Amino acid sequence: MQNFSYWNPSRIIFGKGTMSEVGKETAKWGRKVLFHFGGGSIKKNGVFDAVTASLKDAGLQIVYLGGVVPNPHLSLVREGIALCKKEHVDFVLAVGGGSVIDSAKAIAFGAKLPASQDVWNDYYMKADYTIAEALPLGVVLTIPAAGSESSTGSVITDAEHGLKRAVNSETLISKFAVMDPQTNYSLPAYQTACGASDILAHLQERYFTTVEHNDLSDRLLEACMRNVITNAPLALQYPDEYRYRAELMWTGTIAHNNLLDRGRVGDWATHDIEHELSALYDIAHGAGLAILFPAWMRYVHKVDIDRFVQYATRVWNVDLPLSDKEGIVEEAILRLQAFYKRIGMPTTLADAGIPEDKLRFMAENAFVGERTYLGNFQKLYVGDVEKIYRLAL
Repeated sequence: MQNFSYWNPSRIIFGKGTMSEVGKETAKWGRKVLFHFGGGSIKKNGVFDAVTASLKDAGLQIVYLGGVVPNPHLSLVREGIALCKKEHVDFVLAVGGGSVIDSAKAIAFGAKLPASQDVWNDYYMKADYTIAEALPLGVVLTIPAAGSESSTGSVITDAEHGLKRAVNSETLISKFAVMDPQTNYSLPAYQTACGASDILAHLQERYFTTVEHNDLSDRLLEACMRNVITNAPLALQYPDEYRYRAELMWTGTIAHNNLLDRGRVGDWATHDIEHELSALYDIAHGAGLAILFPAWMRYVHKVDIDRFVQYATRVWNVDLPLSDKEGIVEEAILRLQAFYKRIGMPTTLADAGIPEDKLRFMAENAFVGERTYLGNFQKLYVGDVEKIYRLAL
């Protein structure tokens, strides 16, 4: 286990009826709020009205900015930054899922940048300067998936140039996150499944490490993975059952608040490789991860096959002779793919209608910016990434 520092100040307000607390929490940090959201779903399920009422009851001024799409666009971020500066907004409230939260984070720190400095530099160029300050941010989470509600990360897509990139900074951790699992009841089945896939991927990215002696976090990650595997199909079968939604929602937060990767180094190559899929083909992030994770596993597992055997036996209950390590690993990958299929995820590029003509282009595009390799479990270069795409065909 490596040395580590852990700090996460985000207040989690979890449970039924908690949206009424949004105004009170927001008032601790600001008086004029950018209410940032996606499309019409929060208006149909009552979240928009409930949050608006809570903010107004607290005496707060509201500036609305909707229109966030999956794989949130840099163009809307820039629009939000200009709006915050024009309206002298002092707090950003993200109401929605990971895309809304990631967009809100970009707006929050972009609003503090001088006019000469573009927000995209942090995402694309990975410049030497760090994110020194941001407007305070709050979250009303309606889609368990990305874990962005209390994470350090934000992912934005430059649709014009077909690039999707991430930043990470403690400055971007939310001040609070209100999480009522009842808001998930109206989610389409596909969106629920994509969210479950995303949560599982965050756990797997952390699990596959070459750092030894992390028994506690190994066990916690395994428990969270098993929780997703158990509860995602139940949430799909019984969409209005609170307990299944609550299990997924809380697991999604724990999966990505950086607690479970302390003392170890996660991989994250699959996320970077998937970003090229969703940037170019606008596929849902969770769906892209379901396609690519089995391919990545098949490509890299020999680096530390014993870690994959541990994953197979503890997470998937694979019970084959230990002398057949390759067979154990392959069985685990097949069970992972069967899980994805059970919840309605694609498991190949063909399933998602993605052709093979741009595999090399995507592999090369993954290294645009200040990148020399992807991943930590095994360092991957352009040729490796192309081979992983081909394994996913």
